[in-house]
Amino acid sequence: MHSRTVAVTAAALAALASGVALAQDKGASIKGGKERCYGISMAGKNDCAAGPGTTCAGTSKVDYQGNAWKYVAKGTCTTMKTPKGMGSLTPL
Repeated sequence: MHSRTVAVTAAALAALASGVALAQDKGASIKGGKERCYGISMAGKNDCAAGPGTTCAGTSKVDYQGNAWKYVAKGTCTTMKTPKGMGSLTPL
């Protein structure tokens, strides 16, 4: 009986963990009316995805790094102008 309880608990925890991972991924692409905008963040001020050699938020190495993004209000990204060009919905 004890081993069955452990097995059921482990299965439940695994299902919960996978659900959390999926929810985080969905939240990363759509976060309350916001969208990812690449190439607009200042060095160290990105929300995530700063390319090789970086881990995530706050790890971009240069201003307006093309593969680093910030959340912006949905529909505003491509109208944002930087010294290196416009914001992009895809990595530059």
